[in-house]
Amino acid sequence: EVQLVESGGGLVQTGGSLRLSCAAPGFIFDDYAIGWFRQAPGKGREEVSCISNSDGSTDYADSVKGRFTISRDNAKNTVYLQMNSLKPEDTAVYYCAADCRGSHIAAIRGIHYVMDFWGKGTLVTVSS
Repeated sequence: EVQLVESGGGLVQTGGSLRLSCAAPGFIFDDYAIGWFRQAPGKGREEVSCISNSDGSTDYADSVKGRFTISRDNAKNTVYLQMNSLKPEDTAVYYCAADCRGSHIAAIRGIHYVMDFWGKGTLVTVSS
């Protein structure tokens, strides 16, 4: 059963914008930092952004800083990713998952960490 549900993907031209949504059950939304990840053809998984469930602090991949913004709506149990100035390199399937904070700590320490909660993804295609 899918615990998180992404939506908002589509086809846009270079320089365009999209807003992705991730709907999560309350126990996930309240207890975990939720992040956006993407998988492009021929490439490995890349973390795009992460937002804390406690203080609301955010992190961004260098490749999207200044262009993407992550946010949370507590009333709707939804995490958003506003994507502006899109490039063909942004083309990928975008997933939301938890716990991205735990994943950060594991990566720094060189420890394998598997996040338990994922959605099925939404496809973003940016034409040149």
